[in-house]
Amino acid sequence: MAPIIEMRNVTKVFGGPIGSPKATVALDDFSFAVDSDFPHIITIAGESGSGKTTMMMLILAFYEPSAGQILYNGKDIWKKMSRQETMDYRRNVQAVFQDPFAVYNPFYKVDNLLSIPIKNFRLARTKDETQALMESALRRVGLRPEETLGRYPHQLSGGQRQRIAVARALILQPKLLIADEPVSMVDASLRATLLQHIRDMNQELRIPILYITHDLTTAYHVSDYIVVLYRGGVMEAGDVERVIRDPKHPYTQLLVNSIPWPDPNHLWGEAAEAKRAGTAVLAGCRFADRCPHAFDLCWKEKPELYRTNGSQVAACFLYQSNDKLERKDLGTLFIKK
Repeated sequence: MAPIIEMRNVTKVFGGPIGSPKATVALDDFSFAVDSDFPHIITIAGESGSGKTTMMMLILAFYEPSAGQILYNGKDIWKKMSRQETMDYRRNVQAVFQDPFAVYNPFYKVDNLLSIPIKNFRLARTKDETQALMESALRRVGLRPEETLGRYPHQLSGGQRQRIAVARALILQPKLLIADEPVSMVDASLRATLLQHIRDMNQELRIPILYITHDLTTAYHVSDYIVVLYRGGVMEAGDVERVIRDPKHPYTQLLVNSIPWPDPNHLWGEAAEAKRAGTAVLAGCRFADRCPHAFDLCWKEKPELYRTNGSQVAACFLYQSNDKLERKDLGTLFIKK
C-alpha cells in the first residue's frame, strides 16, 4: 500500500531558481514518507529557519516544490489528481497552525468555523447532525459545547481557540494531522493538556501525526520518532528516545545541550561550536561552519545518512564507516518491525 504522503527528493527555494546566487534554499533534496498503517507521532524538529514549516506548507500544497514530487496515495498532488481526489486530499490531510488567533474571522462565531467543513464535505444531512458533530468534536478536546458554541473568538482564551482548531480538524476524521507548534502560544498550564489531547487522538483514532516544533522537551514527551532538520536538510532521525538521550550528530547534541536544566551550575549551551565563522556550506556539510568536529571532507562533500544503530541515522562523516541509509528510504525508520 502506498504511503498516505510521500516526499521524493523535494527541494524548495525562494528568491530565484535553483542554483541562483540570490536564492534561499528552504528545503534541500528531502525525502520522507508517512504510512497510515503505522499511525505514529513523528516530530519534525529544528531551530528557526531549518525548513520544518516549509515542509508543512509543501505537504499542504500551499507551496509548490521547486524540484521533486509530493505524492498523496501514490499520486502527484500537483499533476495527476482528479477533482474528487483533490477534495479527498484536502479532507484527509489537516493541519493545526501555530497561531490560534490567525485562523479565526473575528466577525463570525465559533459555530461558523466548525460548520463550514461539515457543509463543504457534506458530512451531515440535517442541522441536528451538524450540531451533534460539532459537540462531539469539542468534547473530545476537553471543551464544553454549551460554553463554547455561540461565542466569538475574542470571547475565548488562547487555549480554547487552539483546542477548537484541533476540534475542527477532528470533525473531518483526517488520515494525517500536521500540528505546527500547537502549544507555543498558550499558557504553560495548558500545554500538557493540549499535548495529551494530541496523543489521545493519535492512539484512539489511529491518526498519524506530524508534530512540528523547535522544543525538544515536548517532542520527547509526545512523539515516537523524530527528524532533526538544519538549513533544509536532515541531520539526524530515528526513535525519539534514542535521539534525545543519546544524540549522535553534533547539531543534535547542541540542541539537546541547550535544553534548560533545573541546575544553576549547569550552563545552557556549554558545548563548543563554531570552529569557523561563515554561512551555509553549499559544497559540503551544511553544519560544518558551526561544528567542533569538522575536518576537510566536511567542507567538500555532503554526508550521507549513516546508521548509528538499527533505529537511528545521522548525516555526519564521523560515522562514515557505518552502513548507509538511502535518503529516499528515511520513512522506513518509522515502521515497527
